[in-house]
Amino acid sequence: MTRTANYSVADTRRITRRQFLRHTAAISGIVTVPWIIPSSARGADGQSPPSERITMGLIGHGCMGRGHLRRLAGDRDLQVLAVCDVDRTRCEDGKRRVEETYAAGRSDGAYSGCAAYNDYRDLLARPDIDAVVIATPDHWHTLQAIDAAKAGKDVYCEKPISITVQQGRRLACVVQRYGRIFQTGTQYRSIPTVRRVCEFVRAGGLGKVKSAFTLWTKLGGFFGAPRFEACRHLMDVANSQHSYRPLDFALPEEPVPDGLDWDLWVGPALWHPYNRAYHLNPSPGVVPWAFEEDFGAASVTWHHSHSADVIQYALGVEESGPVEIIHPSAGQYPTLTCRYANGTLLHLVEHWGMVKDLYKAVPAEARLAGNFGGVFVGERGWVTSMSTGGPVEGGPEEIFDEMKLRTRQVNIGANNHHDNFFDCIRTRRRPSCNEEIGHRSASLGHLTIIAHKLGRSLKWDPAREQFLDDPRFRADRLAPAEAGAANRLLFRAMRAPWRT
Repeated sequence: MTRTANYSVADTRRITRRQFLRHTAAISGIVTVPWIIPSSARGADGQSPPSERITMGLIGHGCMGRGHLRRLAGDRDLQVLAVCDVDRTRCEDGKRRVEETYAAGRSDGAYSGCAAYNDYRDLLARPDIDAVVIATPDHWHTLQAIDAAKAGKDVYCEKPISITVQQGRRLACVVQRYGRIFQTGTQYRSIPTVRRVCEFVRAGGLGKVKSAFTLWTKLGGFFGAPRFEACRHLMDVANSQHSYRPLDFALPEEPVPDGLDWDLWVGPALWHPYNRAYHLNPSPGVVPWAFEEDFGAASVTWHHSHSADVIQYALGVEESGPVEIIHPSAGQYPTLTCRYANGTLLHLVEHWGMVKDLYKAVPAEARLAGNFGGVFVGERGWVTSMSTGGPVEGGPEEIFDEMKLRTRQVNIGANNHHDNFFDCIRTRRRPSCNEEIGHRSASLGHLTIIAHKLGRSLKWDPAREQFLDDPRFRADRLAPAEAGAANRLLFRAMRAPWRT
């Protein structure tokens, strides 16, 4: 095997999209330096020989990327060949972590075999990499996943897989056209306890599900972070904190940190000058950029993609979606509500107390806590599917006898989401959260954002993926800017020269 040169800020070679696609078919001519192969790579120390190992690359080594890298490097059936990040500090740290992990398993205590890249296209151009994990900001997910599929790589992509409905549909189509394995990183559906709850609801254990509830948060809780202190006065926090959707902020330009390729970080998004609120070392937390609509999707990024996946799985609509998004201004429900074709309602609430106090859907003494799931209320009773909030709750008690849970505790570390992806790479079966399911989970959040942005209810066709009640222009009724406003928000242009 061979390796390319390591990360160099001074040599961030720009490959055009046309050149990239042409080079992936015949890239062997640019890799020239031999790999150092440890004995473990030849099958010693109980590890799989190279012919049986899945070779991996990581794109994005931030908070989420570090967790993925630990999982990849610690698996004896995998071999991490490369790490990519536009931040040199993060990239070199990822390379070091991989090599230290592999060195610890060698008799000589040394290993040097993980390449570091600034540009993800250089990583994808390597013919010796089978699959990639993408853990970059949201605005990069679709483009990088599409490029990876076209380069013949299988893909594990963090959620949400898109920042528009059209992006997600394009990604799903490309993955299917190129016959790649794609797993969305909504691992909560792979927790055994949560999965059993979803299967019980899906099979009719609660009878007809009348309503479901999940969390949708405002921007306000995000803006108390110290990194916003210098620019909080420019963000109109008094008003913006009440927003249910990501917003566009003109944050002041700050000096770009040494080793950060900011132009490549922004990539296909609309240009924003560097500001520490978007990117900082060490990272100020998970997805710190998600409040900005050009980079992320606020609640969809923070938690809702996980919740949407679990809820639509339980309702049996994971490859479809709602037919109506009902805005509170319509007066039908106090919070934004999605209606599915079978009449089931999904209410988005700011906190679990609303389920009891506002909707009175469960007993007043019910314990509701946690995140990344929801509450299901059916003809026979109710049950929760949240994680990080204690055991599964519900009633009446006999539903738990029927559910046959091994435990009502939700152990988030017990999921097999990565294993399912790796198994499907070998077997070519569809993974548990494939590209279509990932697209539909993200889309539910995007539809919610559009309804909040326009401040009105919308009718949705999940088969055609179009709004049905989006008014056309009529000179006597609407200004041109209002015509087709909802359907226009299903897509957005990419900054040149980027395109899918």
